[in-house]
Amino acid sequence: MNKSGNAEIVLRFFKALEALKERKVIRGVKTFTDRYSINRRNLYQLEKDPDRNLLQMVWLAHLINDYGVSSKWLMTGEGPMFVEDVKSASNLN
Repeated sequence: MNKSGNAEIVLRFFKALEALKERKVIRGVKTFTDRYSINRRNLYQLEKDPDRNLLQMVWLAHLINDYGVSSKWLMTGEGPMFVEDVKSASNLN
């Protein structure tokens, strides 16, 4: 994957973390990093410079598996951020 594509995924990763904070699912980045034993310093460095090669795929997997973030949205930016939003939209039909 090219650097700019990777940076876009990184930006969506942080956008998802922010959305989880807003929904009061997590208290903040510390909650996320403590739960998964992630080095918070690496996360902050990545946030400052999304082109750095620090993103771990397992971090995305945590968002997908444990918080219902859409894998399609994380990887491509298409569709709703959360899987539940997809389910809600399909129930309207």
